[in-house]
Amino acid sequence: MSVVGIDVGFQNCYIAVARSGGIETIANEYSDRCTPACISLASKNRTIGNAAKSQIITNFKNTVHGFKKFHGRAFNDQFVQGEKSKLPYSLHKLDNGSAGIKVRYLNEDKVFTIEQMTAMLLTKLKETSEHALKKPVVDCVISVPSFFTDVERRSLMDATQIAGLNCLRLINDTTAVALAYGIYKQDLPNPEEKPRNVVFVDIGHSSYQVSIASFNKGKLKVLATAFDPYLGGHNFDEMLVEYFCEDFKNRFKLNVKDNPRALLRLYQECEKLKKLMSANSSDLPLNIECFMNDIDVHGKMNRPQFEEMCAHLLMRVEAPLKSVMEQSKLSRDEIYATEVVGGATRIPAIKERISKFFGKDISTTLNADEAVARGCALQCAILSPAFKVREFSITDAVPFPITLRWKSPTDESVGECEVYSKNHAAPFSKAITFHKKEPFDLEAFYSSPHELPYPDSRIGRFTIQNVMPQLDGDSSKVKVKVRVNMHGIFSVSSASLIEKQKGEAEDVQMDTEPTVQNEGRPEEQVGDTDWQNDGDKQDQGASSSKAKSKVKSVDLPILANTTRQLDRDVLNNFVEYEKTMIIQDKLEKERNDAKNAVEEYVYDLRDKLCGIYERYVTEDESNRLTIMLEDTENWLYEEGEDQEKEIYQDKLSELKVGCCLCLLEHEGRPRAFDELGKKIQLFMKAVDVYKQKDERFQHLSAEEMNVVEKSVSEALGWMNAKMNAQSKLTVAQDPAVQVAEIIQKIQELEDVCNPVLNRPKPRTEEPVEEGDQNNGAHNGPAAQQGADSKGNQQTKPPSGEMEVD
Repeated sequence: MSVVGIDVGFQNCYIAVARSGGIETIANEYSDRCTPACISLASKNRTIGNAAKSQIITNFKNTVHGFKKFHGRAFNDQFVQGEKSKLPYSLHKLDNGSAGIKVRYLNEDKVFTIEQMTAMLLTKLKETSEHALKKPVVDCVISVPSFFTDVERRSLMDATQIAGLNCLRLINDTTAVALAYGIYKQDLPNPEEKPRNVVFVDIGHSSYQVSIASFNKGKLKVLATAFDPYLGGHNFDEMLVEYFCEDFKNRFKLNVKDNPRALLRLYQECEKLKKLMSANSSDLPLNIECFMNDIDVHGKMNRPQFEEMCAHLLMRVEAPLKSVMEQSKLSRDEIYATEVVGGATRIPAIKERISKFFGKDISTTLNADEAVARGCALQCAILSPAFKVREFSITDAVPFPITLRWKSPTDESVGECEVYSKNHAAPFSKAITFHKKEPFDLEAFYSSPHELPYPDSRIGRFTIQNVMPQLDGDSSKVKVKVRVNMHGIFSVSSASLIEKQKGEAEDVQMDTEPTVQNEGRPEEQVGDTDWQNDGDKQDQGASSSKAKSKVKSVDLPILANTTRQLDRDVLNNFVEYEKTMIIQDKLEKERNDAKNAVEEYVYDLRDKLCGIYERYVTEDESNRLTIMLEDTENWLYEEGEDQEKEIYQDKLSELKVGCCLCLLEHEGRPRAFDELGKKIQLFMKAVDVYKQKDERFQHLSAEEMNVVEKSVSEALGWMNAKMNAQSKLTVAQDPAVQVAEIIQKIQELEDVCNPVLNRPKPRTEEPVEEGDQNNGAHNGPAAQQGADSKGNQQTKPPSGEMEVD
């Protein structure tokens, strides 16, 4: 079973695996541990990762990046519309109202969902993992921003299914970082002692997340989370781009924003400049050759000027820090350390503000880029039965309060109650009791829409079906269990009807699903609340006077209708289409490999004809080969530019036959002579051993060994004669012996010698007297049965069984 943790970032992805007793971040085919979250689609295939990033400028309309933020969002979403104008590729409205991406693929206009685009990226990461681990990868843990809502998390889970992955858990970015930090600590306080509180700050390319986690030996608990989903390194890049766009407009009269290619190049150069300014406070140049209209542009920037320009962004750093401290109700003196991760935390001004807020130096003990992936791999190892990991429980927090509203179709009264408060422990199940006479709906939604970085606060509608009144007309007791699972996704997991039956009273116990990795006493893990509408309340006095009755629990069907969830049929179609695209990519890769093999052979042989092969071919032969190679090269770049794999393979075979008969003879002859010499030496040694009366060959007759000796002597004489004749010829002359002749001679020698020398020695059967079975048990047929250590005879076990003392 594979253990893989994947950090799917806005700009880059990282993969960590558990092997060799530790966690290792693996590299892709470019020997780079960072894989760009970039997909380029073309007329014949897809390219993903590093290869796609190189096409951002040349194929900008069909190269997709920065799509993570569109998960679960509608096309008409204000955020989507705001980002649409900044993107080089096109967004499209899908039939269900969600945002899709329109590209040109296989010479057709295609619209892909965000789930499909993420699945393509996950497919690439899966292939990279399989190449590193040398085995199939299915199970994994994937990181997700802590502020992702239920809709966005479900969307990402659908993407994992399309990619053929089994996501064991969606883990929050900062929770994964906390796990990577805490599981290796040997000095954590004991469970009964005061916990150690650590702040984790993660500022990536597109978002800013903060959490506070408390640690004791063997457990971590997330106390509070806060975030700014629209603040990240990308915002600082945009400030530089805006500055230089205006600068180039004034100095070079260039309108950069009208040229997508030029704008993308400027973004790339500004990102490099930003990184340089993190390590250097002096003036730094920005130079771009042939930027627009064959004009070279240049500019400069320094860190103080950059920080002044980004002052309004830097002011936003403190707000999430204040929020998380207020939620946790901790003082700054109670904070043990502040760990920072994420690429944007390398900006000195950001580090300075975080340090100033807490009044202490920040800690950078974790790898800023790989900490999330490593935490994901650790969580996967904890969940995997194939790995033994030290006991470590993880209790996450619900980022937004969740409220449940219920109503019946014929009942005008409506009730609601908050089932999960902000920072409530998760995963967590709660059992709720209703008193109803008919089916009813439960609507789940986020209680604080103003805190939500998402326009729709609805989670979903869950219809509890087959609810009926009791035989006496009273309302039935319906027990419903709601749950926030390991992925941070809310669901109504079960519902049961409590039926009354005549007889003695019987207690009813609500079966609750055990909550994995929760902290706290068992009674704190499942809440059981009795809620009922005013119209459904039963008279307590009347009910107490009734006869006691038995009760029976009946499971009720639940119809779930979650917001923007892909239909099962649609999801299955996406899974099949992803498999089709994988096959298409594989076929195109094989075709390109076959073409490259022809081109490589042409260049390699041409180089050798002017080098190591020069003295082995005549001038006429060299001219013939050179012309053949030139014709093949011209064919590759003209008629053979776009051919099927089989045509390239045939061309290569044709080329090898036409070019290399003489060269193959020259290279293969020494190896063939060497092989013949080894066989002769082996058989001669056997003859010498026989003459020394070695018992291994004493069962062979003298006539047989004379035949072997004669055959070996003839082969030796033939080999010496051919080698002498060949040594008198020039390398360009026809050979005295062909490789095929030497191979035939080896075969002839083996046909004579092997049947004689490999004949087994006949077994001699000695009679065993009845009283001597113990002494002769290992010499005669009795050895088939064997004897124990005391010499007692044992019976051979039946076929297929093994007897062990």
